[in-house]
Amino acid sequence: MTAEPGWLRWAREVQAIAQTGLHFAASNYDRERYERLRELAIQAFAEHSNLSEPEVRVIFDQQQGYATPKVDVRGVVFRDDKILLVRERSDGRWTLPGGWADVNDSPSEAVEREILEESGFKARSRRLLALFDRAKHPHLPPFAFHVYKIFIECELMGGSPVTSYETTAVDFFAENALPPLSASRVLPEQIKRCFEMRLDPQAPAYFD
Repeated sequence: MTAEPGWLRWAREVQAIAQTGLHFAASNYDRERYERLRELAIQAFAEHSNLSEPEVRVIFDQQQGYATPKVDVRGVVFRDDKILLVRERSDGRWTLPGGWADVNDSPSEAVEREILEESGFKARSRRLLALFDRAKHPHLPPFAFHVYKIFIECELMGGSPVTSYETTAVDFFAENALPPLSASRVLPEQIKRCFEMRLDPQAPAYFD
């Protein structure tokens, strides 16, 4: 079961088919058909979101090659029974430090780098807590592409709070005193699962 509206799943799949088709198309005839599919996906996103067709087109034009899910890594760092969160400059709400994984970074390298860059704290990856399919959770607003979200528990190694061009505040929060969360990036029930798994070091990673 998905937490997303039907139009989003359909438009996303049409866009993915068009993107992959344009990558492999061997004739102008095929390219014309896939470009038409992409236009239909653009129209659907623009009609149901707060983006205009030109804005959606710019987003889709940046995607080339075989369409695959994007990978978002999130660092889960505890100190004194509190979890590390950063406040996003873009929406003024809080999230686990993280972002898109870069090419040539392993998941652990990516999340350790994101934690340091966004919070100022140095951390070392310990275990995989969850691999979430964003589409199966009620994140808002809807996102144009399919995303896998990797939550990795990390051990705090040192450092001090430092903001970045993406973050405006850094702090640790108790489970019963969470600030307003950036729903596009993390949800209260996901934070709750992190606290639960911290108490059970043998718990298997959650997926989907």
